[in-house]
Amino acid sequence: MTTTEELVARVNKILDDIGIDVQGIFRDMDDVRGIVYQLRRNMTLLQELEEELQRRVGDRVPYSGRSSKDRDPHIQWIYRKKRNRMLAMERLKSAITAHKIAIGIISGAYTFKAGRFEVSPFSISSEELKRVKAIRKPYSLGRLEVIPHLAYSGDVLRILSRESVAAREAFKSIKSKLREKGRTRIQSIRIEVDYVDGKRVRRTRVELPMNADIDGELRKRFGRRIRWRVVSFVKTKGVLINNHYTVDNLALAYAVLNPEEGERMLAMDLFRYYFLTSGQERETMVLYPGTKTCVDCHYSIFDRALPNGSELVLRKCAIEKELSGRRSDIASIPNYLLGGIILYGLTDMDEDEVAGVLGVNPGELRGAMKQFVLSGLHSVLFERPERFEKFMPRSDRAREFLELLQG
Repeated sequence: MTTTEELVARVNKILDDIGIDVQGIFRDMDDVRGIVYQLRRNMTLLQELEEELQRRVGDRVPYSGRSSKDRDPHIQWIYRKKRNRMLAMERLKSAITAHKIAIGIISGAYTFKAGRFEVSPFSISSEELKRVKAIRKPYSLGRLEVIPHLAYSGDVLRILSRESVAAREAFKSIKSKLREKGRTRIQSIRIEVDYVDGKRVRRTRVELPMNADIDGELRKRFGRRIRWRVVSFVKTKGVLINNHYTVDNLALAYAVLNPEEGERMLAMDLFRYYFLTSGQERETMVLYPGTKTCVDCHYSIFDRALPNGSELVLRKCAIEKELSGRRSDIASIPNYLLGGIILYGLTDMDEDEVAGVLGVNPGELRGAMKQFVLSGLHSVLFERPERFEKFMPRSDRAREFLELLQG
C-alpha cells in the first residue's frame, strides 16, 4: 500500500500529465465523441484519486499559526507535508470541475444517441463509442470555444501566470463579478396573526409575498376577527455561483479566450442559460456546478449581457413559478423556445432580435408563438399581451375557436 506522500506525488504527476496531454484532445474539435470520451476517462480517474485522498487527509486545512524562525524544523516539516496534501486536494477538485464544465458545455450543444436511445456523455464506454452519434441541438448552452482554456490540471494560477497582463486583469474582473453578492431584495413578509377559532384565540405565523393585500388575504384565511403584526422580512442573498472551483475555471477560460470581451461573453452565456432552460432542467445540469437554480436577487453581471438583464432573469424565474401546474397547456413548446417567448413578452424586442440574442431559429420561435397564444397564457403572464396580437389566428373561425378555448 502506498503512503499518503506517495499518493500526493502520484496525484500531482497525473494532473501535470493531463495538463500536457489534454491540449492534444482539442486539435480536432469536430471529433465531439472522442473529446467527451477522453474527458470522461480523465474525470473518472481523478474522482477515484479524490476519494482515496479525501479518505486519508479529510477536507480541512490544518492551521499552522504564525511562521517563526525559532520553530522546531520537525514541526515545520509536518505542517509543510499537510499543506502539500491539501494543495493536491484543491488541484484535484479544480481539475474535476473543469472536466465537468467541459462535458456540460458539449452536452449543452449536442445530443448523444446510440440507435434510438439517448446516452449521457458522462457514461459513454469504449464499446459504445463507435456506435454513438453526436447530433447538434437547435440551440447551445455555454460556448464551445472556451473548452480548451479550462484548468484541466487544476493549476489555475500557474496557467494564468503564463498569460498576458490583459488576460490576468480580465480574470480578476470576471472573478469579482461572479463572487459579487446579489443586491438584497425583500421577497416576502412573515406575519404573526391572532385569530378566533370557535371560542378560543389562537396564534400562528404566515408568510405572504411582498406585494400581497395583507388584510384581504388574512381575512380569507382566518375570517374578520383577526389581529396581525409584521415579524420579519424574508430577504434574498448569496452569490450566483456558490463554488469557487467553477468561478476560477470560468474566469480563467473566458479571460484567456478574449481578455477584452470575455466578461460580456460570459454574461451572455449565463443569460442564455437561464432563458433557454427551465428550473427543473437546471437542477440536474452540470454546465455550471454550484449555480443557483433560480435567481432571486439582482446580479450586475446580467446587465453586461442586456440592459436591465438582471431584472429580466428575475422575471423569467418568477414566470417559471407561475407556470407551475400550467405547463400541460403548452406541452408541445420546448423550453428553449418558451424562453424566447418569455423574453419577447418582457421586452420591446421583436421575434428576430430575440432569436438573435438567444441563438434560436426565428422560424421555430414564430411557430411556438402561434401555439402559445392559443393557450391564452399571454394575457395572464405579461403586462402587454397586445404584443402577441400579430400571432393570433387570422380567420374568423379560428378566432371563434380560440375564444371557446379561453372560455
